Amino acid sequence: MSSDPRLDDIREAATTLAALDILHTPTVPAGRLSALLGATLTLKLENLQRTGSFKVRGAGVKLAALAPSERARGVIAMSAGNHAQGVAYHAQRMGIPATIVMPRATPFTKIERTRSLGSLVVMAGETLSEAAEHARALAARDGLVFIHPYDDRLIIAGQGTVALELLADAPELDALIVPIGGGGLMAGCAIAARAIAPHLQIIGVQSALYPAMKRALAGDMTESPAGPTLAEGIAVKMPGELTRRIIAQYVDEILLVEETTIEQAVNLLLVEEKLLAEGAGAAGIAAVLAHRDRFAGKRVGIVVCGGNIDARVTASILMRGLVSSGRLARLRIQIPDAPGMLARVATAIAGAGGNIVEIVHQRMFYDVPVTRADVDVVLETRGAEHLETIKAALREAGLGVVELAQGSTTELQARER
Repeated sequence: MSSDPRLDDIREAATTLAALDILHTPTVPAGRLSALLGATLTLKLENLQRTGSFKVRGAGVKLAALAPSERARGVIAMSAGNHAQGVAYHAQRMGIPATIVMPRATPFTKIERTRSLGSLVVMAGETLSEAAEHARALAARDGLVFIHPYDDRLIIAGQGTVALELLADAPELDALIVPIGGGGLMAGCAIAARAIAPHLQIIGVQSALYPAMKRALAGDMTESPAGPTLAEGIAVKMPGELTRRIIAQYVDEILLVEETTIEQAVNLLLVEEKLLAEGAGAAGIAAVLAHRDRFAGKRVGIVVCGGNIDARVTASILMRGLVSSGRLARLRIQIPDAPGMLARVATAIAGAGGNIVEIVHQRMFYDVPVTRADVDVVLETRGAEHLETIKAALREAGLGVVELAQGSTTELQARER
């Protein structure tokens, strides 16, 4: 095999993965999102893969190729979670001792799942780069085989099987969008896609906080700044050398997406398509959200590369989505401090079809006249238009109303609606 994988290598990797019982994941139309975003979207659901991510593909191909002496020595990998689980999954099944070095900020769900697969987990470093340094030091000290998460020809060939399956299931695409961190998934998919469908527009997507590959292709080899991101699965400060060369050859463009757009994409996938994706997994949807005109009317394949997201983060995203859509709102209602006023508030809201989730009647701690009181109400509504109807009903009942901004607690932070 040459240093750069070719289509035949990816097909050979597919045979290896079939023997390892790795899933041919579903390729499905995203009807509701297509209608919302104005493009015909087809999703490749690697969030349904064993271990919840595409990473189990490359890891399987790499570990299957190890010599008996290498298996006996054991393997080590650095990962923010998905590569860790891929290596741990195959190592356990093949009887290979495995050590995984993870950055300290790795989501709890990825840490616990990796441990549950029988690997020794070592927490080290604040970033993937720092974790990698520690992993290499342990590999040298203990004679372990280092399994790189992306800059390895066998890993790349394994990840390329994603596009092999996608294009077999949906051959009539105009564009393919693939998330990029270190570049292993995109490199493998680009090799397969360019060989099978030369006309296809191949587009990468990165977090705007971690644009390492885009910057590297422009000749800027400085590390991307570290920082928290919802898309920690693609939060790579420095891309691989092999992946960079392949992506420069085959990929048409790399788009950047902001954190708020990634969050919106996670929410839309769950609410509209009933699909749970982590931030990196939703990056392709975020790219279409941010560049609707570019993809309008096109048939777009999107790799949903992973679904390993903390339940707490998911809950927060859903609640914030309800707030941003107006389906959950906080109102401050100004009332005379007199008997029967709370009943008037509740009657007005009920009459307009709103549902009171929480209510606080405050006399003592707000800066209001002694003859008045403020009532803070959290409401469930059918959406922004319904919220306006509820506010109008309250005003018709003679009550002053302001909508509180998300997280606000004082009158000065209220937004008059």
